[in-house]
Amino acid sequence: MTYAIGLISGTSVDGIDTALVEINGLEVDLEVKLIAGTTYPYPDTLRAKILAVGEGEPISMLEFAELDDAIATHFARAAREIQIENPKAELIGSHGQTVFHRPPPENGDRAARLGYTLQLGRGELLASLTGLPVANNFRAADMAAGGQGAPLVSKIDACLLAHPHKARCVQNLGGIGNVTYLPARQHPDWEGGIWGWDTGPGNMLMDLAMQQVTQGAQTYDSNGQFAARGTPCLELIDRWLEQDFFKQPPPKSTGRELFGQAYLERCWQEASEYRLSDVDWLATLTELTAASVARSYSDFLERRPDEVLLCGGGSRNGYLKERLQLRVAPATVLTTDEAGLNSDYKEAIAFAVLGYWRLKSSLAGNLPGVTGATQPMQLGDIYQPAIAS
Repeated sequence: MTYAIGLISGTSVDGIDTALVEINGLEVDLEVKLIAGTTYPYPDTLRAKILAVGEGEPISMLEFAELDDAIATHFARAAREIQIENPKAELIGSHGQTVFHRPPPENGDRAARLGYTLQLGRGELLASLTGLPVANNFRAADMAAGGQGAPLVSKIDACLLAHPHKARCVQNLGGIGNVTYLPARQHPDWEGGIWGWDTGPGNMLMDLAMQQVTQGAQTYDSNGQFAARGTPCLELIDRWLEQDFFKQPPPKSTGRELFGQAYLERCWQEASEYRLSDVDWLATLTELTAASVARSYSDFLERRPDEVLLCGGGSRNGYLKERLQLRVAPATVLTTDEAGLNSDYKEAIAFAVLGYWRLKSSLAGNLPGVTGATQPMQLGDIYQPAIAS
């Protein structure tokens, strides 16, 4: 039995999702129990800086170092605080904060064929401030093997959420959406049939638009109440789905670089001819997320799922869930809670497991069939805290 902490802040930069978990077993026998889960918000100034850098704002190397340290410091605070009145952790698996992601292109020279990704919140400082061994920088090893570096949680999904008789899609709806397709375990080539990819925007465009129409008063559309009052413009959605990313076959990954503020502004310009109300605008962006998820299933899966298990912030958006259910029927849309895995902290739980695998075993953490890597790889850099003299 091992107590581990998982840390991640996603592309929405809502805060640091922190999970303290009890882990037993390794792969097929893997068992994870959530002891505590909390989201620690960033200070407003730090969040604004992260978002600006993620959108391409240039900064000096000194500012870059200070940002890296600030993120690590807040990650360390989250790790320390979650242990108060809880069991003490033995290790940390930290995803960090993504500020840049460039997937490998389909062609190009040797350097260009490897993607590039950057997560801040440096592991050496996190280990020093918490006194715990840290595994982080999980995406780099997969990319070194020619992979996308994403999605990285598919192997954990397979261990914890595969069903004996039902095919499942585990659909994360964070800032960006990603899916793991899990054939029924009775499938003769079960592991070979696991697939995954980034589906496109999750909450990112909806969140940006909500800030736009409320002049910053609200950062997200709680339960989709705002969008539910509108009517989506299906003609616009069909036009947006012609974008190259949606047609690109897996493996594929994306981020704020493609579906960020600049993309939203282009969508807004195209929407201007339709004279949408604020609620219609939000409904249309919500529908884009639902449509892009459903379209990716129909385009890239040989067999449609029996169930879709939602996790991430979008799993709490009742209107989005309703729209997705209409588009993926007859599959049933549930949340991972209903399959025994907390949907709010599922990603943080996954990185606790990746840290455990890296620090406690020699297991590979990626699935090449999902990421496109040439081989299974151990994921994560290891940082040990200094021994007190």
